[in-house]
Amino acid sequence: MRLCTPASLFLAAVAAVFPTATPAHAEAPPPACTAADESDFPLTIRIHGGPDSYRAGGGFGTWYLELTNTTERSCGGIHPVVVLFDDKRALRASQPVLEFYTADRELPHTVRFETTDEDELVGALADDDAGFEGFTVEAGRTLTVKLRLALTSDAVASEVVTTAAIVQRHEDEDDGDWVGQSDEYRFRIETRAETEPEPEAHDAEPDDAGPTYPTPGDSRLPLAHELSGTGLGGLGAALAATALLLAAGSAVVLLGRRRR
Repeated sequence: MRLCTPASLFLAAVAAVFPTATPAHAEAPPPACTAADESDFPLTIRIHGGPDSYRAGGGFGTWYLELTNTTERSCGGIHPVVVLFDDKRALRASQPVLEFYTADRELPHTVRFETTDEDELVGALADDDAGFEGFTVEAGRTLTVKLRLALTSDAVASEVVTTAAIVQRHEDEDDGDWVGQSDEYRFRIETRAETEPEPEAHDAEPDDAGPTYPTPGDSRLPLAHELSGTGLGGLGAALAATALLLAAGSAVVLLGRRRR
């Protein structure tokens, strides 16, 4: 499968594979099994697996890249390129953390992303520092590459389309072709606010007003349980208020008697 790509996308892919090369003159060599007189690309690529969503600041999700060699020759020096595009055009090159595994070591390699003029993120499965010279796919065989992806906590919620391919450079041209382009892998980026439930609202409990004591003109006396909760100081105040009421009542009775 061939799909013409803009120069910015091709040069970003080349820069990801060969970071020390000068972008204006960089060229991505074809796989070792490509013959000059062949028009069809020798490899097909497919993505499978992977979660439907990733939480920003969460853990890794694992997916796989399958490289199938359709020729009778071994293909070496293969550097697949992963392209991410989000619908918000807000995903930055520092936010995806993509790693891939190779058979020669236990620790994964980290993919370095570049941003194109069209806001795609392009990253090649390459690691010059570790001496990784690309994948080799034997004749008629399929090589499965394990990858894992995570998003940093500052990534925004969005829908992302992921594809993988190999870029083949045309002589005397600035553009290249995606060859052996994969199917699409779509996933959502979710933020912490979307994945964590909101705290439940609780009805405010009424404040404990404490025991109620009689006021002047109130014939109701303090109840026993109210007095028991007041302590000695509260009990004295309650008894004093009661005595005042009784005295006032006696004065009214005496005054009534004198007027008779």
